[in-house]
Amino acid sequence: MIKPRFAFALLLICIVSVTIAVVPLSSSSNEINQLYKRKLPSNGGALYPRATETRDLRTLDGIWSFRPSPADPEFGYRNGWYAQDLEKTGSVIHMPVPSSYNDVGEDASLRDHVGLVWYDRRFHVPPWWQTAKQRVWVRFSSVHYAAEVFVNGKSVTYHEIGHLPFEVEITDVVNYNTSNLLTVAVDNTLLSDTVPQGYVKQIIDFDKVRQEQTYTFDFFNYAGIHRTVFLYSTPQVYIDDVIVNTDIQGFTGFVVYNVTHKGPTTEDVLCLIQVFDKSDTQVVASNECAGLLEIANARFWWPYLMNPEPGYLYTFRASLISRRGDIIDTYSQKIGIRTVTWTNTTIYLNSKPLYLRGFGMHEDSDLRGKGWDPVLWVKNFNLIKWIGANAFRTSHYPYAEEIYQLADEYGIMIIDECPSGDTDIFTQSLLNKHKQSLTELIRRDKNHPSVIMWSISNEPRSAKQQADAYFAEVVKHVKSMDLSRPVTIAISQYYNTDRAGQHLDVICFNRYNGWYQNTGDLNYIVSKVVEEATEFHRRHNKPVIMTEYGADTVAGLHFIPEYVWSEEYQVALMSEHFKAFDKLRQTGFFAGEFIWNFADFKTAQTITRVGGNRKGIFTRSRQPKASAHHLRTRYLSLAVADGAANIPDPTYYISDNKPTLHEDL
Repeated sequence: MIKPRFAFALLLICIVSVTIAVVPLSSSSNEINQLYKRKLPSNGGALYPRATETRDLRTLDGIWSFRPSPADPEFGYRNGWYAQDLEKTGSVIHMPVPSSYNDVGEDASLRDHVGLVWYDRRFHVPPWWQTAKQRVWVRFSSVHYAAEVFVNGKSVTYHEIGHLPFEVEITDVVNYNTSNLLTVAVDNTLLSDTVPQGYVKQIIDFDKVRQEQTYTFDFFNYAGIHRTVFLYSTPQVYIDDVIVNTDIQGFTGFVVYNVTHKGPTTEDVLCLIQVFDKSDTQVVASNECAGLLEIANARFWWPYLMNPEPGYLYTFRASLISRRGDIIDTYSQKIGIRTVTWTNTTIYLNSKPLYLRGFGMHEDSDLRGKGWDPVLWVKNFNLIKWIGANAFRTSHYPYAEEIYQLADEYGIMIIDECPSGDTDIFTQSLLNKHKQSLTELIRRDKNHPSVIMWSISNEPRSAKQQADAYFAEVVKHVKSMDLSRPVTIAISQYYNTDRAGQHLDVICFNRYNGWYQNTGDLNYIVSKVVEEATEFHRRHNKPVIMTEYGADTVAGLHFIPEYVWSEEYQVALMSEHFKAFDKLRQTGFFAGEFIWNFADFKTAQTITRVGGNRKGIFTRSRQPKASAHHLRTRYLSLAVADGAANIPDPTYYISDNKPTLHEDL
């Protein structure tokens, strides 16, 4: 039985006469113990679950039963919460999946809970899956931070690193003639060797013991089953992974692919590879499991406003065929034909130079926290297009897979960031998990044409001496998996102290001139931004992007002249940055501008945050501040300057720009 780390420590705590004592935790393991961590690490789920002719698919989303663990985290294990319905063990809460659990209740203890919580629900497996000898899989698209999964009382898998999927075959533990019990123990504690890092203290307050989680990153540590839970089937011999890379020569598109399969077989398995265009017309096919496909007069994948038909996607269909000609398994996914290349000054897509206009963003909304919400994200993409942006960074963790699928369709480029934020205390244990997070990220997102760059950390403490070798190793790991995209870090250290930039392909930097530096003073912004970007390029001879700048703004607060926290100040601060960016656009090495942030989001409680971070150009409910209209004018003007196609019309009529006609009678 897996035993949580704090069980005996909590039982042995001696309550002394002091009012409050703070006891730092010495262990670096999560409450869900070491048993599964000693096994080979999971590489996550490579293929997004889909129903096909050979596969069936269900979702287990809905209302689950939920119980927070009491102060003794071993209590649920000792009392067999994993082996019976939670409602039989005591009072449960109805908990929607997917969602964060923090904001669903009305109790601060749930919002601020640190440690274990338990979920469960019952599900049925279609009897025909057994008749057809189908394998049965359960896949969690994201559970934050660590999870142990039980089916019918048996522990079937463990996974840590939130924001990334994991799956396990459960064929041997499910029942077909009755319901099955699915139980998940979730631990949200962040420690020095988790990704991201955090720190937990035990607070002894008279006769009560509680845990307090702290972290340095500036967003709320939402927890729970954040994304869809899939139940799906595959044949005994099944497609395990599909790897696709593309190239372009003239009007011809090339698709380099590799299809791998697993499962017992006594005969050779053949492959049938087909590529279909948007009209479902087959454009090329092959009988090899790995090879090169050539598509004449191909339609290339282009970003939004860079081509009249952005986001063009083909369907890549892979099938396993028996010697008798029967289809054993088949799987389809969308692909885009495009190339990403870079020099010491420029990033190119399809051999055309890119200038990125975008945002930092968060998976964050009222009530749901970081829970996947298709309504919210379709709205987000409509706003991204409305404002004329062509890119965003998944700050500061991988987003839901459906978001990347939408980006592929819309032609919105993504800087794909792993969950490592504020990276510090550069231990071997942290390095191993950091690399594992990137293994799972790249394995999941490698085929998305929208993903044009890997970001391996946000604002690490890269001035420290250990950061040099640490990030050299991380970059080497990424390059061992994918050479087709540049690698970057959103750097917060200054150019003369940072030790990570030398290992990167593109320099991204974050700086809050006029806000955290020289608060309220706009006069220094242009010179400081131009100087820092120039020095980063001079030092590393690489393209430079500013990935964060901005100011907190309370919607509806107005001051003339502009004053901090007002909508006017946010607009004025943006305008000074625009001046700097226009100067940098003429240098030849500046590749993009990303404002922080797309929308207001929740943070930990501090006196510098009014209900969260208010740097959004949209409110948390996705309503525009004055800055949204200002940024729209900027981004659409940049698109025109860079030769954009199909610019949206202004929202409201302004003028025909003709002089007034005067006639004497």
